[in-house]
Amino acid sequence: MNQEINSPFRYAGGKFYARKLINEHIPQHTYYIEPFAGGASVFFAKDKASKNWLNDIDKDLINCLAIIRDHPDQMIKRLKDERATKERHGYYKNEYKPKTKLDCAIRWFYINRTSYSGIMNMQNCYWGYGEKYSMRPENWPRNILRTSVKLQEVKLTSFDFERVIEEAPDNSFLFIDPPYFNADQEKFYVHSFAQDDHFRLSKILKKHKNRFKFLLTYDDSPEVRELYEWVHAMHEKEWNYTINRTDDQKNGTDTKGTRYKGHELFIVNYNSEKQIPLFRTQSFTHKIFK
Repeated sequence: MNQEINSPFRYAGGKFYARKLINEHIPQHTYYIEPFAGGASVFFAKDKASKNWLNDIDKDLINCLAIIRDHPDQMIKRLKDERATKERHGYYKNEYKPKTKLDCAIRWFYINRTSYSGIMNMQNCYWGYGEKYSMRPENWPRNILRTSVKLQEVKLTSFDFERVIEEAPDNSFLFIDPPYFNADQEKFYVHSFAQDDHFRLSKILKKHKNRFKFLLTYDDSPEVRELYEWVHAMHEKEWNYTINRTDDQKNGTDTKGTRYKGHELFIVNYNSEKQIPLFRTQSFTHKIFK
């Protein structure tokens, strides 16, 4: 499957709503790698390369992708009678004790699809499903099946990012989407990303800058600009999106979505202007449903 599909997951900080802008900077490639896959929105939106590698330090996330890839029918069978309710969300979050990799994938998928913004840090993981905006359980099987098709022959690992970059083949293309430099990301992610990790990332990319092409997305800050003063170019990018809150944090009200503007740096080690589009998006402005 080479057609554009959505990520199977909700994911805080994902790049679904910046895909059109990212597309404009992606070069032709035969080996595609994401060291920080997360929801892997860019991978699922673009045509598959000849070889593809998705990595994330979150082992439960990678396990869920692997089960979807290798055992979609078993996953669908286990989820077929599920309903999206606050009680079931609480059960999977607080009571359910998985014993197998399939059990772990079921728990992860259910909580992710029914939590506000897909936040999987259990201390800040709240019920966030809304009938109007969230994918309904009856549509989960179709989501799982098309995701499974796209994931066939895709390499899935849960390594530290440095190992992935070290092992990346020459002439590959890396889309790199780490946590923001200036963000309280411990609230959102199971695994924190310390300041030293940001320094490690810059150092390892500089070491290998002549072996492959990379597009790195980051928050625009003086610290990031200084860390990457050695790159070929930094592009300031903005995009519009709307957040519609569907959880209990607004006392049960369903208010009209609030408009926001994303702003990031696209950091590249190659001439990324006027690339041939690799996938299409229909609109520059999207709605984001949390």
